[in-house]
Amino acid sequence: MNRKKVFVSGCFDMLHSGHVAFLEKANQFGDVYVCIGSDNTVKEIKGRYPVITQKERKYILESIKFVKECRINKGNGNIDFEEELIDISPDIFIVNEDGNSSTKLELCNDMGIEYKIFKRIPSIGLPIRTSTDLRIKTTIPFRIDLAGGWLDQPFINQLNSGSVLTISIEPTIEFNIRSGMASSTRNKAIELWNSELPIGNPIKLAKILFSYENPPGNKEISGSQDALGILLPGLNKLFYNNGYWPNSIDSINDESILLFLEKHLFLISLGSRENDYNVLDNIKISKEGASQLAKASDETWKAIMNKDVESFGKAFLNSFKSQINIFPNMVDNDLKKTINKYKDQCVGYKLSGAGGGGYLIMVSVKPIVNSFKIKIRRKNSF
Repeated sequence: MNRKKVFVSGCFDMLHSGHVAFLEKANQFGDVYVCIGSDNTVKEIKGRYPVITQKERKYILESIKFVKECRINKGNGNIDFEEELIDISPDIFIVNEDGNSSTKLELCNDMGIEYKIFKRIPSIGLPIRTSTDLRIKTTIPFRIDLAGGWLDQPFINQLNSGSVLTISIEPTIEFNIRSGMASSTRNKAIELWNSELPIGNPIKLAKILFSYENPPGNKEISGSQDALGILLPGLNKLFYNNGYWPNSIDSINDESILLFLEKHLFLISLGSRENDYNVLDNIKISKEGASQLAKASDETWKAIMNKDVESFGKAFLNSFKSQINIFPNMVDNDLKKTINKYKDQCVGYKLSGAGGGGYLIMVSVKPIVNSFKIKIRRKNSF
């Protein structure tokens, strides 16, 4: 009897027991064809070359009894496997939770391929493993701006003062670079402090990081919300009035508030931004636009403080719409298609950053299919 064809794709760098457990489970559904990202594609997506070269990764994978065949993907980017997928023509496409994306699901739907999402469950008696765990563990957080993004730039906040709301996010998955999660600023933090944040006053440390990322002579100044969003645990309200640094900071580490956010925030991967993408093209700056952005941020803060999920979603969406009014290039036709797929499942949504790609962040009362959740860094997690 012919077995079904099962397709999986990924980096598979520094092969470990978690990889093998995934492949073992996938093998239960049919013959497993593994298609791996090339060395150059891994560099493009993750910002670093893999520890193990593509030829060696292919050799190791083909030595595993659960694998029928391994190929090196010929394409690039997050969907580098499309040519291989068409050629193999599998019955089933399997991903882990953090490898799931709406683009993969759409591709499978178009091709009539069954799409399955596995949770990370190790073999009995073994720990959960990821490739990140096997490198020097980098605990430096990422950050998400919940509302008011761009109000940390004087060309916006000089027209109308307002607040940016940020949450510090534990690196529970390897978030894409250029995805609006402050990954560029995080890389500067890694240059400064290696694998973990130093002990000390987080605001002073954020000033050091902000200065390091923006040395004298920089033509474009990275917003200070990135440095503060990484260094300050919990939820933070950064108020800006005609400057690069906030005039005041309100920090929330109340556990019930943080649990409320974790419960109702869901992310869908959209991949990484294109290197030549410029969100500042076709920009429409006005006092009215800056005022709307600030108002939506205040409404989002109020809803979170009241733990009102419906009001949170509405204000969250208003903040996103206010951003788009100023920066129309934030949303293209592909993103509109993804939003249309999920907008009826949530009460509000926005992008993780302003430069395209990244993650679609949704506020919802109920879990959203194909999404994943985040872990907010707590105050005493140094």
